[in-house]
Amino acid sequence: MSGDMPKLKPIPIKDRASMAFVSKGELNVLDGTFVIVDENGVRTHIPVGGVCCILLEPGSRVSHSAVALAGRVGTLLLWIGDCGVRLYAAGQPGGARADKLLYQASLALNNETRTRIARAMYAYRFHEYNLEKYSIEQLRGMEGARVRAIYKQLSKVYNIEWTGRSYDHKNADNSNCSNRCFSSATACLYGICEAAILAAGYSPAIGFIHYGKARSFVFDIADLFKFETVLPVAFKIASTKPKDPEGEVRRACRDSFRETRLLKKIIPTIEDILANGGLPVPDISEDMVLPAFEEENDFGDPGHRG
Repeated sequence: MSGDMPKLKPIPIKDRASMAFVSKGELNVLDGTFVIVDENGVRTHIPVGGVCCILLEPGSRVSHSAVALAGRVGTLLLWIGDCGVRLYAAGQPGGARADKLLYQASLALNNETRTRIARAMYAYRFHEYNLEKYSIEQLRGMEGARVRAIYKQLSKVYNIEWTGRSYDHKNADNSNCSNRCFSSATACLYGICEAAILAAGYSPAIGFIHYGKARSFVFDIADLFKFETVLPVAFKIASTKPKDPEGEVRRACRDSFRETRLLKKIIPTIEDILANGGLPVPDISEDMVLPAFEEENDFGDPGHRG
């Protein structure tokens, strides 16, 4: 038997921890794994390939070797603003697969299939599957009323005065505690949803309800889980009037994602939702040039860049 160590392979998204935040420190590589070095020289290791996404806040730096390692192990890097209210850039952990991307695009370009998928997304959120009699505009209005009702209900449960969803992009500290908590919570959810979409081989930009943003499909998928996961967490933390709302919410979201096993649900849910379009994955054209070498079978996600 050979004494060689087995070849390292990417860990599937569903088996990873959800996220890690870097603020006022440098993300680098030491001994083959991620390490965060803060302003005092204190080092904190992050298990290589064991994190779904790393969110880089203002004051953070990242080395070339860390970006290269993130690409190899399929960890999404997100450069975000204070409290996550802005996304400046994203380093893809792999890339959209041609077959998945063409499939997604063909579903979005056909108005009939796009409508069927949009209905399926609303049905998933409403937990009701008899919505054919409603137009998309009516479903959007129903969803708006439902969201306002959920806000009102949670504000009563946690005894919080809720005046509506609003925040200042330029200065998050101007927002009230509830909105700061909610901004931080949704940033966490958007991060892991985008990582899952990329890992599955799809494009974050091609949405079915949302349109015109680089993360339109991220918003579509995040909305399927938002009101059962991060929204209650945000209100619960806001009710305690924390000194560090964003930090408390991030830790609570991390625990919630682990307890609900959210990462195991996202990719299968994406596949189930898109299947409602009723179109097959496009066939390979006969005149296209196939890969010169067969790739090894991998147990990582389909969209991972080998």
